[in-house]
Amino acid sequence: METKATHGFKIDAGQDRFEEKITFLGGTFECKVSANDSRNGLCVYDTTKMSKGGPPYHFHYTQDEWFYILEGEFVFKIGDDIFNAKAGDAVFAPRQIPHTFAKIGDANGRMLVVYQPAGTMDEFFQQASQLPDGTLRDFERLYRIHGMEIVGPPLKFE
Repeated sequence: METKATHGFKIDAGQDRFEEKITFLGGTFECKVSANDSRNGLCVYDTTKMSKGGPPYHFHYTQDEWFYILEGEFVFKIGDDIFNAKAGDAVFAPRQIPHTFAKIGDANGRMLVVYQPAGTMDEFFQQASQLPDGTLRDFERLYRIHGMEIVGPPLKFE
C-alpha cells in the first residue's frame, strides 16, 4: 500500500483505492484517498454499515474526524452532545473529544469518513479487520498503537 500519488486518480463507484474492501464492525470500508496519497494530510473512507451499532466510545489524540451521511440514519455522541444524522447531514468530531456513532434503523447506512491528518488510519483498518470477533483486549491495544483511546462502550440500539 506504499503508493504516493504523483498524478490525479479516479476510483470507480463501489471500488477501493487498493482493490481490497475492508470488513469489520458490521460494515465495509472502501479507501478512496489514502494517507500516502495525501502525504499524510488526510484519508477518506466510503463506509457502509449493514448492522446496527458502531465503534466504541473513543477519541483520537491528533486527528479530527468528519462524517458525511450518504444513506440511512445514524446517531452520534460527541462529548456530551447527541446528534441524529440522515442523508445529506455532516457531523464533525474534533481531536481529543470522545465520540462514537451507531447506525439506527433497518436500512443500510452509508457515509464518507475523513480523517485529518491521516495518521495511520489506513493501517488501523487493515489490522482491525484481521482481528477475530471477541478480542477486545487486542482491539484496545490496536487503538492505542494508532493514536486513539477507547473510553467507553459502543452506543446500543435495538
